Amino acid sequence: MINNKLHKNELQYNGFSITERIFSKSELNQMILALEENGKSFAVRQLVEKCPEILSLIFQNKVFKELYNDLCGMEYFLTKAIFFNKPKMSNWFVSYHQDLSISVKHKSKVEGYENWTLKNNQLGVIPPKQILNNTVTIRIHLDRTDESNGALKVIPKSHSEGIIRIDETFKVNNYKGESLCEVEEGGVMIMKPLLLHASERSTSNFDRRVIHLEFCNTDVPMEWLEKKII
Repeated sequence: MINNKLHKNELQYNGFSITERIFSKSELNQMILALEENGKSFAVRQLVEKCPEILSLIFQNKVFKELYNDLCGMEYFLTKAIFFNKPKMSNWFVSYHQDLSISVKHKSKVEGYENWTLKNNQLGVIPPKQILNNTVTIRIHLDRTDESNGALKVIPKSHSEGIIRIDETFKVNNYKGESLCEVEEGGVMIMKPLLLHASERSTSNFDRRVIHLEFCNTDVPMEWLEKKII
């Protein structure tokens, strides 16, 4: 049985929490089939736009829906959806970072919004810290994830330090208590965007497929690009 209160407390205190299996093999296969019908790629951004059925497949699971309701509540909505795959034996890694950029519809000069980017015709900007504090990320694991296939490494409680400058002066050794986030197939990892996280190369013969969803309860002046009411 999923202890939603425990996961909510861990999320606030440590910046992340990991559940046991929530989705059955049959439910995972339905999601995988929907993703494959919309093309295969290592990363699919604006996932709900390209694969509209994915949200209904996810939220038809009552255990997940209860977890979401306890974590987020009625005022939250989807702001970003991405499908990631780290294929077997992938030789690329991701160094420590925070998820700072949000996707928006148009560019406007508003105090507190900075570092604008345009990638693949998608506008990104770093919002005020409060927007990131109000965001909850939920990562649904379609495969078992461990050290061999690129499980996330995180620095617990680092989300409470605000936006951390990642440059030549940044040293992960200055932070204590690195945790490896192993997740069961069909399990979920919940995290805060400001949590420092990274992943290593894959040495496994198994993929690491993840549906990455971000939810927030605050509108932004330039409008969320992918806003969907749950």
